Amino acid sequence: MGTSGTTPDTLGDRLAGRLFVRSAVTEVEQIAARMRRIRLSGPRLASLSFTPGQHLRVLVSDLLSLQALREGFRDALRTYSVWHHDPATMSIDLCVLDHGDGPGARWSRQVAVGDDVYFKGPEGKFVLRPAAYHLFVGEETAQVAFGGMLRSLDPDTPAHGVIEVDDEADRLPLPHAEQVTWLSRHGAGAERSTPLVQALRSLQLPDEPGHAYIAGEAKTCAAARRHLVQDRGWPARSTISVKAFWTPGKRGLE
Repeated sequence: MGTSGTTPDTLGDRLAGRLFVRSAVTEVEQIAARMRRIRLSGPRLASLSFTPGQHLRVLVSDLLSLQALREGFRDALRTYSVWHHDPATMSIDLCVLDHGDGPGARWSRQVAVGDDVYFKGPEGKFVLRPAAYHLFVGEETAQVAFGGMLRSLDPDTPAHGVIEVDDEADRLPLPHAEQVTWLSRHGAGAERSTPLVQALRSLQLPDEPGHAYIAGEAKTCAAARRHLVQDRGWPARSTISVKAFWTPGKRGLE
C-alpha cells in the first residue's frame, strides 16, 4: 500500500490493519535488471505458515480510495510469489517484475523503505510434491516461486529446469542454477513461447516421470504441459503442477 511511517493514520489504513497482515518495508534492492526485491518485516511474520512456492495477496492501493470504490477493489490486490521467508528475522522477501503500467507495477516502483504494506497469506497449492526428481519450466514471472522451491530441495534430490528470460540480466540468482537450461528472447514476446517448449522437448530427463512445475504465461504453460502428457507419457494429475501467472489482455495479470 505504501503508506509512509509505522503508524496507520488514515481510515483506509485502519481498515486494512483489521483485514490484512501489516508489515513494513525494510529493504529494497534491484536484484535483476527488471526485478526489485522488497523485504517486508514485522512481528507477525515470525509465525506465518509458509510452504515454498506459495504467494501473498498484497494491497497495492488504498482500500477507500475513489478508484478502489469505483472499481469494486478489483485493482486493489496483486499476487506475488514469495522469494524467501525467514522466521528468525521476521521477514518475507518478494521479487517484483517491473513491466507495464498497471497498479501492481506502479506500486512496485514507488514502494520504499519505511512504507507500510498489508497482505493476505501466504497461500496457494503450487508447492513441492514428493518426487524422485523435480522439473521447473517457465519464464521471468516463474523464477520467484521456483527460487523458494529450489532453495528448499534436499541437496541430493535431482532438479532439472528450462527457464526463459528476455535478457541474461533478468536472471535471478536461483539455487541449483547450474541445473537449469537458460534461454533469452532478446525482445521477442513471451506469450506462446515456442523456443521454451522446444527446449523442454530437447531436455534429457530420466525415463520415469518426476514432478513438473510449470508457470508463467497461460498458453505457454498449456503447451509445456501438453508435451509432457502426450509426448513423454507423464500422468497429468499426479505429476504436473501448473500455475498461469499471466496472459495478454487478462485484467489483473499485467
